[in-house]
Amino acid sequence: MTASSGVVTRFAPSPTGYLHIGGARTALFNWLYARHTGGKYLLRIEDTDRARSTEEAVKALLDGLSWLGLDWDGEPVFQAARAARHAEVAHRLIEEGKAYRCYSTPEELAAMRETATKEGRAPGYNGMWRDRTPKHWPKDRPYAVRIKTPDDGETIVEDRVQGRIAWRNADLDDMVILRSDGTPTYMLAVVVDDHDMAVTHIIRGDDHLTNAARQSQIYSAMGWSIPVFAHIPLIHGPDGAKLSKRHGALGVDAYRAMGYLPGAMRNYLARLGWSHGDSEIFTTEQAVEWFDLDAIGRSPSRFDFAKLENLNGHYIRHTPDAELIREVRAILPEIEAAKEFSHRIDAAGWKKFEAAMPGLKERAKTLVELAVAARYLFVSRPLDIDEKASKLLEGDARKHLRALHSRFEAIATWEVKALEDATRGYAEETGAKLGNVAQPLRAALTGRTASPPIFDVLHVLGRDESLGRIADQFPS
Repeated sequence: MTASSGVVTRFAPSPTGYLHIGGARTALFNWLYARHTGGKYLLRIEDTDRARSTEEAVKALLDGLSWLGLDWDGEPVFQAARAARHAEVAHRLIEEGKAYRCYSTPEELAAMRETATKEGRAPGYNGMWRDRTPKHWPKDRPYAVRIKTPDDGETIVEDRVQGRIAWRNADLDDMVILRSDGTPTYMLAVVVDDHDMAVTHIIRGDDHLTNAARQSQIYSAMGWSIPVFAHIPLIHGPDGAKLSKRHGALGVDAYRAMGYLPGAMRNYLARLGWSHGDSEIFTTEQAVEWFDLDAIGRSPSRFDFAKLENLNGHYIRHTPDAELIREVRAILPEIEAAKEFSHRIDAAGWKKFEAAMPGLKERAKTLVELAVAARYLFVSRPLDIDEKASKLLEGDARKHLRALHSRFEAIATWEVKALEDATRGYAEETGAKLGNVAQPLRAALTGRTASPPIFDVLHVLGRDESLGRIADQFPS
């Protein structure tokens, strides 16, 4: 790792109410590259759309980044607060003859587009105000500011992911950088902010690739150094189409509510478009050590929920039990709202939950599954036995339960080994298959056909609760 490398990256989202998954990956790549190089990772909120940029939307965005663990350096910069600086740059370009006032009316602009279309040209501005001097400027009329695009030659971007890309300047019209109401356009605001924030590397989705050409022109006009560009292919769904809501392209807050761990999300998102050999599972520290722009692929990556779930399951199995309890507690309101869980848990209940965690987390792929699997700890007697579990209580099942109840009552220490020995001993003595004995136990103790290992269930529930649940199945 290079210390104090001078690298400065930034994540510059528009606050739309949540941090979507594509934005989360862009933030992660910027964060990883800054941390890898020993540089800075900055956050800019592009809140110029005042109607959508509410305090709630900004909070949702910051919460999403914080949950992912993508801490930024310094305070967030809010773009809307810098409008005066953006306008200052536009007027400086006019003074230097690199931009000009444009008084074209909406009707004139529409006529230009119509003419261009009829002549088979791309619709664009025809430059009618480009060479007019102040003596031609109308008085008391609003005007936009347009930058002067070079008449010939090419605008070239040397992209760290996409390679060398060139645009014919003849195909690029004089774009507006300041609107007639005095507000800056996106192109101007981004360039000015990136320059003033000393950003050295712009890592973003390749849907911004054409913007790089336009923004390079502003940098050149101002005589500023152009940052390194790295445009990442977008994330696609399993069907190869651009990721959308029908694929599950939800906000990061939704993935949190669905029970994914932030470490698993970082790992999975890092592998969407970036690779380090054949490594699929790695720590955040390893990702920081390995990350480099040259390892970002040019092809779109595909979002796969099954892979994310499997990876999350791995992280759950390797996360300390106490930490998993904290994570479950944090999203319990969302789990309850989704009708997945409706049990009140007191302090003693959380301790019981943690004690059961080793058995619970072996099968769970999400925190929601963990909570659902733990319901047996908190249900009240008599249990509501589901239809499948009820079938396990037919035949000789209750006879086995009555016999096991007697044996369990005689156990001196309520420990897993003693409970298992008693159960196996009974099965051997009677010639019953262990499954035919253990499955009715599972139904009686949990009301379900699936649970953590049954002797762990007995141990965690404790003597009184276990014996009570078993006895409920053969009332005297």
